[in-house]
Amino acid sequence: MVQYYQIAGKKVGSHVLTMATLGTIFGATWLSSRGGEKKKEQGPPVVASSKDEEQFIQQFLKEVGGEENKAKH
Repeated sequence: MVQYYQIAGKKVGSHVLTMATLGTIFGATWLSSRGGEKKKEQGPPVVASSKDEEQFIQQFLKEVGGEENKAKH
């Protein structure tokens, strides 16, 4: 048998209130545990005397970062 409650002028069954409560709890838990965006770590600015030197440094940093990722796997 279902217990009915008068909410905002309408009869609402206890099973509907239970589903709404559980849905709210699980929904809020899911939303709060998703986490935020991961921010990329930004290194110090590259100070180079020429564009070629800056490109060389950028290429070197990419290669070094790639080797570290390969070693982790």
